[in-house]
Amino acid sequence: MKIAGIKNIFCMDNSNHWVIFLSNKADKNIFIQQLLNKKATGQFAFFNTVKGVLFSAIAIKEFIEEEERHEYVEVATTVNRHLRYLSGGEQKKALLTYLLLQKPGFIIADNPFDNLDIASQESLLEMLQQIAAGIPIIQIVNRTKDWLPFIKNAVSINDENILIYEHDIPGFMAKQQVNNISVAGSTIPPSDKHYGIVTNPLIQFNNVTVQYEERVIVKDICWQINAGEFWQLIGPNGSGKTTLLSLITGDNTKGYGQDIILFGKRKGSGETVWSIKEKIGYFTSSMTDLFSRHTNVEQMIISGYFDSIGLYIKPSGRQIKLAQQWLGLIGMLPQKSTPFYKLSLGQQRMVLIARAMVKHPPLLILDEPTAGLDDKNTGIITALINKIAMATSTAILYVSHRAEEGLNPKFSFRLLPGNDGSTGRVG
Repeated sequence: MKIAGIKNIFCMDNSNHWVIFLSNKADKNIFIQQLLNKKATGQFAFFNTVKGVLFSAIAIKEFIEEEERHEYVEVATTVNRHLRYLSGGEQKKALLTYLLLQKPGFIIADNPFDNLDIASQESLLEMLQQIAAGIPIIQIVNRTKDWLPFIKNAVSINDENILIYEHDIPGFMAKQQVNNISVAGSTIPPSDKHYGIVTNPLIQFNNVTVQYEERVIVKDICWQINAGEFWQLIGPNGSGKTTLLSLITGDNTKGYGQDIILFGKRKGSGETVWSIKEKIGYFTSSMTDLFSRHTNVEQMIISGYFDSIGLYIKPSGRQIKLAQQWLGLIGMLPQKSTPFYKLSLGQQRMVLIARAMVKHPPLLILDEPTAGLDDKNTGIITALINKIAMATSTAILYVSHRAEEGLNPKFSFRLLPGNDGSTGRVG
């Protein structure tokens, strides 16, 4: 893909591309605002003389809200579609093209490859390599494997938000490698909840097709998940992964009239959405925005018993004890009274996964649990998931574009897009 007009925008040699490596306790927003407000210091003071733009998931979210508020298309004008209705890869391409029209002096690329499938990552990398011939790129990144290959200058931001210039790049990258991480505790706490008889299959789709008007999302899906199985759901952006998840959780009305079995009952046989959801532990990174600033870590874990956003029911003494055992397992018992919002991103993910598992649901859905995490915290989350998979009868459905090292689902279900919707294949 050729990006028109780059050479006429701004030209600078490759020595002015930078990668900024973040720990999950660092506040990247301080650094971003210094750059955008032309208040950068040290090596970055040079950028105070030119205008910068932000290429990030936050920028996409803000444009989506703006377009919906005013009911017009601002970013993806070439296809005349609202950003909300584009896939993740399409959104990032549209935003990058839009930002280039602003003729920026530099681009801040904040974790540009997060939540993208492999094909979209490769396409975006091609765009960024072309742009880098004429515009400096400052890449903010959590994972060493995401560093743009043409960037030679590196800075890390530590937990105290201090910039450290890294002169020995190979040595620095070697230090980020994480091996043999294990969660603190040795035993998964027992369950306080009984679900009665839940027979196999837990989930079964028989020739399931979902269509909206003329558009077919998924076609003739056949899939079965049994107790204790560890699955990864794979597919390009826009292939229908979210659609399948919404059918499993009972949120998609397109499930009615389909040959679907959820926890031993045929869809439409009198089950309620609540009776489905109580058998599912669910994690998605967007959950962190739902909870009050006053909710502490222990309350977060306990709320998993009630599937509530916040804690409004007095827990039993046993529930409190088991919640504390989960905090011991993830090494966070000393933080039980800490407000959830004060935790690092990696700690928040650990708590949310423990919250989803505290009731020992028949099915645990983990939707992009490592997105935005640094290498160390990814290793910790991977160790926790492995422990759950080995030590419980809970089936795990792991959704991610990354094949995380050390995480080995035994089964995979791959969505394959086609002209008539995505088909599925067990791998």
